[in-house]
Amino acid sequence: MNTRLLKRGFLSLTVAQFFGAANDNLLKTLLVFSVASGGVWYGPLGDGGPAYVGLCLTIPFIILSGYAGQLADRYSKQKISRLVKVAEIGIALIAFMGFYLGNLWLALSAMLLLAIQSSFFGPAKYGVIPELVDDKDLCQANGFINMSTNIAVIVGTLLAGPIYDAFQGAGVDSSQSSAPTTAMLILAILGWVAIMFMPPLKAMNPKLKFNWNPFSVYLGALKDMRKTHLLTVAIAWASFYMIGMMALLILPEYRTLLDVSATKTGYLLGIMGLSIGVGSVLAGFISRNKIQPKLIPLGAAGMTVFFTLLGVLKPDFKTVAILIGGAGVFAGFYIIPLQALLQKLSPDDERGRFLGTANAMSFMCSTIGSLIYLGARAEFEIPANQIFLICASLAFLGTTILLWMLRKLVRDKVI
Repeated sequence: MNTRLLKRGFLSLTVAQFFGAANDNLLKTLLVFSVASGGVWYGPLGDGGPAYVGLCLTIPFIILSGYAGQLADRYSKQKISRLVKVAEIGIALIAFMGFYLGNLWLALSAMLLLAIQSSFFGPAKYGVIPELVDDKDLCQANGFINMSTNIAVIVGTLLAGPIYDAFQGAGVDSSQSSAPTTAMLILAILGWVAIMFMPPLKAMNPKLKFNWNPFSVYLGALKDMRKTHLLTVAIAWASFYMIGMMALLILPEYRTLLDVSATKTGYLLGIMGLSIGVGSVLAGFISRNKIQPKLIPLGAAGMTVFFTLLGVLKPDFKTVAILIGGAGVFAGFYIIPLQALLQKLSPDDERGRFLGTANAMSFMCSTIGSLIYLGARAEFEIPANQIFLICASLAFLGTTILLWMLRKLVRDKVI
């Protein structure tokens, strides 16, 4: 790790983000297992149930990211980060009650609230990185924080598997069913402790006039982003999340496809998280002190190949694990240069607004991914693993478009 990143502020953010990502993924994975085929709450939602969990996660980001971006510009990102971590503790208590009472709708409400909390953390979290590290370290900083985030995804996923198996074994009406969210509460408290070590930071645009219409905020930001080529980068960054959401919804279905336990299925989700983290760190290492845009189409092409193989080869655990790992590494190559470009090209006093808009775009793409998955499973009854062919088609389309977009950016000396 670059020793220039060993600063109190960046380490505080990284650790707090680690616990927050673990919490998000723990609750999401528990709910996906619960509503997927064979889950304890499969009945109320039926086929395609995981897509509804995905929608609870994505819709708040679409609606609220405009507000979150403005707040991140108008107020100190350190103060916003502390407030959202306090809120996470209260949400963990609501999730605790949902599982304790065996109430799907209360547990889904906690997922919705956690998404709202995360939507306000997003622009502050990504926007504060350029305030904590030098421009030349942006790629490595993003690679490191993505690696730690994906390790957190693994932790949350691996916790979710055995906890869900215990929850299912205890029965949803048993008091033992509170076990899932006891872990959530602990993670939320640890995240709050970590963020308290972030040093005070000044507000970048304290006189910003607040706009209560989030969609006009998006339209204004998109117009301004277009002037600086930032819109091109934001579209490429957001598009990844359409494919990523579909992959996250497909993997829990391997519990039925491979006839394995939730714990073993969790290993697949963990492999995906670890491989994205490895790809992120490699992208940061390759980039060193300069953003390397050539990694972006390379990442898209690699995802195309591995998703195609996942869709056409007969599934067995070892093969799926290897292919998921390969796709994840190339996903890291794709996302890190784009994330660094978003931060570098955004003006200091408008970074929150631009990143909030990009966040909304990414979750709009995630919502589209959830709807594609829902339609493929519930309406067209496509086997879950073959939905990876849709992911591969989208990645191939993205590769072609990106090559044209990046050539234009290089020609205009943007990158």
